[in-house]
Amino acid sequence: MITRIGRIAASGLLVLSLTSCGLFGDRGPVRIAAIGSLNSATSPISGELSAADAALLDATSQGLVSYDGEGQIDIGLAERWTVTADGRSYVFRIREAKWSNGRKVTAADVQKILEGYLAPRSKHLLKDDFPEIETIRAMTDSVIEIRLSVPQPGMLELLAQPSMAIVNRGLGWGPMRSKRVGRTMLLTPVPDPLAEDPEAAEAAATDPAASIELTGKSAAAALARFNNGYADGVIGGRFSTLPYFAASNIGRSRLVVDPVPGLFGLSIVGTDGFLGVQANREALSRAIRRDRLVGAFGLQEWQSQVTMRPDLYTRDAGPPPLLPAWADHPERLRFEQAKRAVDAWRGGGHTIETLRIAVPDSPGGRIFYAYVAADLARIGVPSRRVSLTAPAELRLIDEVMPNDDALWGLRRLSCRADTICHRDAQEAIDRAGAATNAADRARLIGEAEELLAGYSPFIPIATPLRWSVASQRLTGLRANSRAQHPLNHLIALPN
Repeated sequence: MITRIGRIAASGLLVLSLTSCGLFGDRGPVRIAAIGSLNSATSPISGELSAADAALLDATSQGLVSYDGEGQIDIGLAERWTVTADGRSYVFRIREAKWSNGRKVTAADVQKILEGYLAPRSKHLLKDDFPEIETIRAMTDSVIEIRLSVPQPGMLELLAQPSMAIVNRGLGWGPMRSKRVGRTMLLTPVPDPLAEDPEAAEAAATDPAASIELTGKSAAAALARFNNGYADGVIGGRFSTLPYFAASNIGRSRLVVDPVPGLFGLSIVGTDGFLGVQANREALSRAIRRDRLVGAFGLQEWQSQVTMRPDLYTRDAGPPPLLPAWADHPERLRFEQAKRAVDAWRGGGHTIETLRIAVPDSPGGRIFYAYVAADLARIGVPSRRVSLTAPAELRLIDEVMPNDDALWGLRRLSCRADTICHRDAQEAIDRAGAATNAADRARLIGEAEELLAGYSPFIPIATPLRWSVASQRLTGLRANSRAQHPLNHLIALPN
């Protein structure tokens, strides 16, 4: 039974123990092909990260806390932390660590980095997910406090995201260090700064058997590398690239599918003409045959979804998500209801402009669009596919929940750059976020969701799809609800 994930981390002793157990053996570095571009100078402050960049940052510049191979919270830059009884203060003690230029990592450094991520001009992916933070304060050289206005039970999960990596102007601290070798990033453990024998720790850290070779590739190239024996694993798969796996002849037993909650569907961006009427927006949602679309990808683990907010089964997840009124209606009745709304619009002398739908330009994206377009055409709504960066009336959202906060989905779908804005719903969301009592918070979440759902800003279609491919060597690459597969946990330690 596997009870703990191996950490390819600072201690030379741990590196030697991994090698002596034969987990790396004589096969040399672990070779990982990540789907997407790999940029050694990437920064979380610039926006969304590719799977390759996220893996690199997570390995070389972990956040205050991190995820282990099971998707559970683990230590990161902070070696320990405490949470006050009122849930409003998180105090982290930073481990002895150095930036890659040799300078000591201090709490003041971390404070400045985190404040930069949350600054108004930042493009950080999670910037809007920390509204509860009041202050970030370096209390001593090695202690930092994050003070909240109200409790946020999912704070550690947010801080463990790869995009919350503590990177200082391109300088990482660990637990691994990187060096470019051609088109590959060679990752080796950072030697223990407290080791009694620094030379021995350095020698152990540079042992080829303890290293990882990370490359950024297209989905087709990454799977080809695995198929031809040049990669031990592939990470970063989504619905858009799943058809490449289906065509790869790689055994189904090698596929790892993460059961992740989140949002996967079409955000309604424009409200001109036909889309300016709530009944018409709802008609589009009624018309989509979700099970048919998801079934076209041939993956049993991928599930359809009709709620705006993901359904979670955790203590802090809040009230059950609100089902639309038509959720239990048979498919034919949904179609007839949607068709009546479209016919009524045309019967009033209105036309319907062709809807531009922004989806990935990939095999999965084209399959997805083909099924959506067919369902919209059945009710008389024309559409055309455009790229993700092009102007559009409907735009795909494909995001995993970063924590189990029931408000996350509502915040994500309200008054963002790629969503329409309902001020009353946004005010209700803000009130729910400011609630300090759990019962009040749950009630206000329900009220906010009802308001937002009544505006129909989003067409939910399915759960997000995240997948990886792992050889037998990668005993630590396992399905988890966070879709997190940190490079320093790819090999699992036995009991």
